[in-house]
Amino acid sequence: MKRYTGLLAALTLTAGIALQAQTNEFVIQTKKLGAKIQPTMYGLFFEDINYAADGGLYAELVKNRSFEFPQHLMGWKTYGNVTLQDDGPFERNPHYVRLADPGHPHKHTGLDNEGFFGIGVKAGEEYRFSVWARLPQGGTSEKIRIELVDTKSMGEHHAFATETLTIDSKEWKKYQVILKPGVTDPKATLRIFLASKGTVDLEHVSLFPVDTWKRHENGLRKDLAQALADIKPGVFRFPGGCIVEGTDLATRYDWKKSVGPVENRPLNENRWEYTFPHRFYPDYFQSYGLGFFEFFQLSEEIGAEPLPVLSCGLACQFQNPDAEAHVAVCNLDSYVQDALDLIEFANGDVTTKWGKLRADMGHPASFNLKFIGIGNEQWGPEYPEHLEPFIKAIRKAYPNIKIIGSSGPDSEGKQFEYLWPEMKRLKVDLVDEHFYRPENWFLNEGARYDNYDRKGPKVFAGEYACHGKGKKWNHFNAALLEAAFMTGLERNADIVHMATYAPLFAHVEGWQWRPDMIWFDNLNSVRTVSYYVQQLYGHHKGTNVLSLTMNKKAVTGAADQNGLFASAVYDKDKNEIIVKVANTSDKAQPLSLKFEGLKKQDVLSDGRCIKLRSADLDKDNTIEQPSAIQPQQTPVSMDGQMLNVELEPKTFAVYIFKKG
Repeated sequence: MKRYTGLLAALTLTAGIALQAQTNEFVIQTKKLGAKIQPTMYGLFFEDINYAADGGLYAELVKNRSFEFPQHLMGWKTYGNVTLQDDGPFERNPHYVRLADPGHPHKHTGLDNEGFFGIGVKAGEEYRFSVWARLPQGGTSEKIRIELVDTKSMGEHHAFATETLTIDSKEWKKYQVILKPGVTDPKATLRIFLASKGTVDLEHVSLFPVDTWKRHENGLRKDLAQALADIKPGVFRFPGGCIVEGTDLATRYDWKKSVGPVENRPLNENRWEYTFPHRFYPDYFQSYGLGFFEFFQLSEEIGAEPLPVLSCGLACQFQNPDAEAHVAVCNLDSYVQDALDLIEFANGDVTTKWGKLRADMGHPASFNLKFIGIGNEQWGPEYPEHLEPFIKAIRKAYPNIKIIGSSGPDSEGKQFEYLWPEMKRLKVDLVDEHFYRPENWFLNEGARYDNYDRKGPKVFAGEYACHGKGKKWNHFNAALLEAAFMTGLERNADIVHMATYAPLFAHVEGWQWRPDMIWFDNLNSVRTVSYYVQQLYGHHKGTNVLSLTMNKKAVTGAADQNGLFASAVYDKDKNEIIVKVANTSDKAQPLSLKFEGLKKQDVLSDGRCIKLRSADLDKDNTIEQPSAIQPQQTPVSMDGQMLNVELEPKTFAVYIFKKG
């Protein structure tokens, strides 16, 4: 019996040792706080791709509202006596339409607008129709009838919202009326009838939901803006990447054309219109209705630092390999002045030229701009040559503004290795790195920033997303690997000061690039798993890094670390310790979180765990199933100063403990 008991004890001890060997013990040092985590650490990058602006975040429902598309009536259908005129009241948008009597009592004059993949309206909501109009032939008044129409209806009446406007001036004047649809229709048509016998001129025909974000009249779509605010972003980069460069310099994004009265902001060709023949949208333009003032205002309202990016005088180098397509360095003065004027627009006193314009637009206070990016994915010696004059001028006029340069379009390789030393030589404050890469890259780059030079510029991971092999769409596994990679950003917060996933938005009927963080149609939006990864980091970024090791090494997904990635932070404001762990393996992993350095009075209370996981790695949230995969929170119980848990395979977990 004694021999049997001894054997049982030996077996139990052996089993315990084996279990202990299998457990992944994370040691979190709590006594010494590490690097400060910048408030800008996790943020957002907006680019007008995939109908992200017009037809997306910008809530305007009318396409080609000022008749300035190259085909001036694109998006419109006309009937009766409609003619196009070109001597309108707005210098940058001279075209308008003239509606006149059709010449027969049983004919009608008018026009329909198709919107962006239809006009989406909801029953019970209010929509503000506005138009600039006049009576070109004098008279006292004429009438137009405005309708929302279901063109697919088989019923007796297919107009489901109707109002009449009286035009009563021979001078150009803005008119408006509220439409209240009684039905929901994602594909409605806006119809305008001439409802009297005279002649009326119409310009800048517009339709907005009244209930926009913060109820601004020239406003943003509420659900999409709210999704941005819900991330709690620290930085907001705009107006894009490649659109800053333009397909050519004539179509680069020009911030000065995007401010001032919205009726006089000129049309711009979108760089993404022609880029992919297999995803070609000949009606993809920028109205500039969502312009730099609106970007600054949105940044302020969602609590993010604004980060505008401007052209450095180089058009897209992918599309323009010849030097003749770019501005010579000796001719950069106007581009450099654009950068200086932008800083004045954002921060200048109301007595300055551009500060006064900001005030006239409704914001006399400074936007408190701290950062500016010059150039996007430029490369070769021409980029530092073009960048240097900007740096000299900005440093001289605004020495406190931080300047962001670029390491080119790749995350490694010849151009990357050339540009980083150049950025150090020019002493930019941050370097913008971009990496759209496959799963293996994200699995192998957990320690990417561990050995970066701590004395040079800081890192801005400005555009990144995981692209699955043969699965270049949103799916859970890609989001999981992004979460794993981001533990390395967090662990290296002394060198990485900003990170923004890209692209941000995509219309389900008008996309050119995927994956994307938020998808939408005309009435609905969906937050992908990649969105929730960004949100979890944004909500739990902490204020200081804490050392987290396994076998005295950082947990970076190395070959001997069982597919685990991890980081830890302390939040001074909430007095919380936060541990993020991604299990990228296909096996459950026993974890032991051991907190060292706590004082006797520092008791970690039982915490909570927020997990993202899915049995189907190819699955993601969709318009039809927007809540298929969402963060799930459960309580966790401490064992003294340790937490022992088993983390399921293919799972991202955030453990949060209150420090008593």
